[in-house]
Amino acid sequence: MKITSYEVEKIKDPTGIIAGDRYEFLLGIEVPEDDELFDEDNSLDLRVILAVVETEERIVQYHFLNRSNGNVLDFALEEEEEAEVLAFCKEHYKEAI
Repeated sequence: MKITSYEVEKIKDPTGIIAGDRYEFLLGIEVPEDDELFDEDNSLDLRVILAVVETEERIVQYHFLNRSNGNVLDFALEEEEEAEVLAFCKEHYKEAI
């Protein structure tokens, strides 16, 4: 899996119920042809919600999206892929508006 593009936005919590900050990432991804997620149009996105509480960052939710129709795909990240996505999000969440 290769991250080809991204957008990040800080999610507002007007109620203050959730501790810490939340960031939403929309990652454009490219997967190899032998991967079950492979799509000939390379039109896959990964939506990730990152929680940041003090010095701890963690993924609280993610799902794959078909970019062309918006459908949610029922797949999970492998452990090493999730670690790669978390590292990417940790590196870029401070860019959020």
